[in-house]
Amino acid sequence: MPPMKKALFLLFLSVSLGVSAQKDIYQSNRFEELSKDHRVLAILPFFTHLDLDDIRPAEREPLEEKEGYAVQDALEMYFGRGRKKKKFTVDFQNTQETNALLAQNEITFGNIDRYTIKELAGILGVDGIISGNLDVNVLLSQGVPADFSLLDYFMGEADYGRIGIKISDGDSGKLLWKYEQVISRKSGKNTADLIDKMMKKAARKFPYDKESRRQSGS
Repeated sequence: MPPMKKALFLLFLSVSLGVSAQKDIYQSNRFEELSKDHRVLAILPFFTHLDLDDIRPAEREPLEEKEGYAVQDALEMYFGRGRKKKKFTVDFQNTQETNALLAQNEITFGNIDRYTIKELAGILGVDGIISGNLDVNVLLSQGVPADFSLLDYFMGEADYGRIGIKISDGDSGKLLWKYEQVISRKSGKNTADLIDKMMKKAARKFPYDKESRRQSGS
C-alpha cells in the first residue's frame, strides 16, 4: 500500500474507533454533582455468563467465577499503572482488601447480586463501585483461539461476546458511567490485553481521567 494511502487508512481507522467508543459510552448528566466528593472506588468481580456447549452446569459456575475475577484483576492492573503516573482523580481500593471485606460479610461471587450498590459501598467503605458484566463463548482468561483466518479478522466476524463496565455512586446507588464493547479477536489476546485496549480507547471519556477533565473544563 502506498505511504499516502496507508496514512489515510490509519487515520480513518483511528477516527472510526474513536467514534465507535463514544457511541458505546454513557455518562450521567448528574456525574459532576454525584461524584464531587469521590476519593476511593472499589472494583468488584464481574458478573459472568459463559456460553459454552461442552461443559456441564456444575463445571460452568467455577469457570464463570474465575473469569469474573480475571476482569477484576485486569482492571486493577490498568488503574494501578495510571495511579503511579497520578493519572486519575480518585484512588482504587486494593482488590485483595475488597475481596477480604466481602468474604468477612459472607458475600460471595454467587450471592453478590443480592446486595445493592449502596450496601456494597457501605461494607467496603468506598465512594463508588466499579462493576460490570461479561458474556463470552470462550475462556478469555486463557487467551483467545489462534485458529482464525485473516479474512475473519478484518471482517470482524470472530465475535466472542460482550463486556460492559459501569461505575455507580456509592451514596445514591445511581449509575454514573458505562462503557460496553463487543469482544472479538481484535479486542485483545486475553483478559488483561482486552481491558488495557478497551480502557485506553475510552480514556478520553473516562470521567476520572485528569486529562479528560482538564479538556472538558471540569
